This record gives sequence, structure tokens and C-alpha cells, in this order.
Amino acid sequence: MTALLETRSLSKSFGALLATRDVSFTLEEGARHALIGPNGAGKTTFINLLTGVLAPSAGEVLLKGHDITQVEQAERVKLGIARTFQINRLFRGLTVLENVYMAIAERVGAAPDMFRPAGKRQDVIDESMELLTRLKLADIAHKAIPELPYGRQRLVELAITLGLKPQVLLLDEPAAGVPSAESHIILDAIDALPKNIGVLIIDHDMDLVFRFAKKITVLVRGAVFAEGTPKEIGANPDVRAVYLGQAAHG
Repeated sequence: MTALLETRSLSKSFGALLATRDVSFTLEEGARHALIGPNGAGKTTFINLLTGVLAPSAGEVLLKGHDITQVEQAERVKLGIARTFQINRLFRGLTVLENVYMAIAERVGAAPDMFRPAGKRQDVIDESMELLTRLKLADIAHKAIPELPYGRQRLVELAITLGLKPQVLLLDEPAAGVPSAESHIILDAIDALPKNIGVLIIDHDMDLVFRFAKKITVLVRGAVFAEGTPKEIGANPDVRAVYLGQAAHG
């Protein structure tokens, strides 16, 4: 498979604290990859380095072989790197359709029109509704965000992210805060993602991780501790000791 997103010897220091330690990592095209580790392992720092929120102290980030280490966060989004967050960042005063419309309008260069009546850009509306239909959200397109159950709000965030047409999708605890009775909605949406998108999921929910991932990377103290298939990671006694609950406190 083709390397889509890579890091080479990536490190990040905050004063004396080395939060990311010499991480070399590859996300392949079409990958379904999970990043796990105990609290404080450096997962969020690593994602912030991939998205350009943070600049590394050393090392490189590459997208399709091109060095993007110095590329700003907004430009990385335009290049195809999109991310969801642990806590959703929706515009709560707008409807579901309006939230998705804004993301697509920004992508296609219609942002100056996005606060005008929606009918001004029928092509953007059509694409928004197509995406909402794919995620089974079309029936709530005209509802305001606060009217929705939290699980549906997470799906709206995913719709917004997909509206950017990413090549790389980074999902930061996509089921966080979602009642267990609704978590299947998130899982089904992840299963239905386009196969050409490289997806990296960060989560503590091992059921979700092991259902989703074809490959798992384990971070411990900012460094890659282990990497392999779900079967290999689940059977690794060192991983079980430090993370999967058989001797560890995290």
C-alpha cells in the first residue's frame, strides 16, 4: 500500500518534558489504523503535530512524500488532513445543514456567500444533503444542533469533516460522551467511510478499536511501544501489562 501520511523521527519537547520521542509512523492509503496508549502517552500531542497545531522540536511530517513540517494548520486542511475532536465544535446556533454547508462552502471557495440565504449556492446545498443522506442525517437537516442527541451531534461533526473531502481523517475519541446505546451509530458511520481515505482513530474504547482497526500503534511516554495487527497487539504481554489492564495503572 502507498504511504499517505508519514512522520520521521518526530519529537516534541515542552521545556524539560519530551512529549513525543523520535516517532516514525506511517499511515497508508485506505488504512484503518488505531493509536492507543495510557493517559499521558502523548497521543494528543502527536495528533497536534500531524495537523500543524504544534511545530515539532525535531523530525519531519510528510504527506504523500512531500515535506509539510512547516505548513500551517489551515493549509494542511486544504491539502487533505481533517480532524474531529474529543468535544464537538459545532455552531450550536445553526442547523445541521447550515453546519455542513459552511464546511463545504469553505472548501469550494464559496465562503463569502455562506451567511447569505442558502439558496444562493444550490450546488453546495445538494452536496451537503448528499453527505447527510449518506450518514443517515437527512431527516434532521433542518434541526438546530441543541435539539439533537449527543450521538447525532458527533455524526454531524463527522459529516462536516467529510465535507472537506480529506485524504487523511483523524478521529479523536469519536464516541466520547456518546451513550452506549447510541455508540453503534458512530461505529456504523466509521465502517461506511470511503475506502480510499486513510483513517487514524485515537480511542480508549478497546471494543471500538479492535472492531475498526486493521493495524494498531501503541504509544507509551511519547514513543512507539508496539505496532501490529489487533490480534498481535491483543496477545502482546508487554502491551497488556502497560495498557490493556493486566498489571497496569496507566
